[in-house]
Amino acid sequence: MVTTVLVTGGSGFVGTWVLRELLARGIRPVVLDVIDAPERWRRVLGENAARVSFVPGSLLDRDRLAQVCDEFHVTHIIHLAALLTPACQQDPWTGCQVNVLGSVALFEQARIRPQQIRGLSYASSLAVFGPEPDDAVAGAGAIENRPPTFYGAFKQAVELIAEQYWRHFQVASVGIRPHVVYGPERDQGLTAGPSLAARAAARGEPFTINYTGRVGYDYVEDVALAFVRSALDTPAGACVVDLPSEPATVDEIVATIDAVVPGAAARLSVAGSAIPSNIPSRLQLISSLFPDWQATTLANGIRKTVDFYRSSCGRE
Repeated sequence: MVTTVLVTGGSGFVGTWVLRELLARGIRPVVLDVIDAPERWRRVLGENAARVSFVPGSLLDRDRLAQVCDEFHVTHIIHLAALLTPACQQDPWTGCQVNVLGSVALFEQARIRPQQIRGLSYASSLAVFGPEPDDAVAGAGAIENRPPTFYGAFKQAVELIAEQYWRHFQVASVGIRPHVVYGPERDQGLTAGPSLAARAAARGEPFTINYTGRVGYDYVEDVALAFVRSALDTPAGACVVDLPSEPATVDEIVATIDAVVPGAAARLSVAGSAIPSNIPSRLQLISSLFPDWQATTLANGIRKTVDFYRSSCGRE
């Protein structure tokens, strides 16, 4: 049987790198997204972008979703599609539909196709424990496992729903909670600052990172690998795992960029409020599933990001 992975939200930043990992393994990816295939596919995937099957559509269209699973004979699912904190806060109804019901729609496809769909990984978030790093105005004083935002509540709900699908229907899944994801093509959100600073350094341009504080960072290729391995080798149960997330202050990020591009620190600045570290007291690291897991160091991740933008494929 041909391995075919349905990637929801595959037009996004992490989704693009998930596609790159799948294609490198010779696996057929199918993307379901409401956003058209982006230019970043060309920059990250090169000519392999033509090997991606793109299907426009919403997770809330159950007939469309079933058609995709049947037509492409989907064998595994990587679920990344979601509305983020600002959209969920402004419109909780739509946020719940996309983030919760959309996730249930995928678990349902796995439930009714137990012989066909053999693995499922999905994006959870450290927002289940408190404010997202990207949410500069999240409520203070959150206690663990009581998220202060709708987004965090929706992500927590999906983790609980995943448990129910395993308990009652033996649908196995792995939820992954990265911290701040950085790397080439990260260009949206408050915590895109380090990635954009690395791009500016590669181009000899000035840039201001608009937040302060110490948080954990996960390189995008590691995050993509986590989703791919978890979908292809989904263990029994409803697992949720954390990534190593190397901690650093923003000043340390600037120093790391300067080590790769000497003199860049003179063109980079830091401003803004501190963002929440949002690290749970009890981590369930991905190495508990994959003992051979090796995380990219922050120094190497920054170097890879700079190298990407220095190369011809990284130039816009």
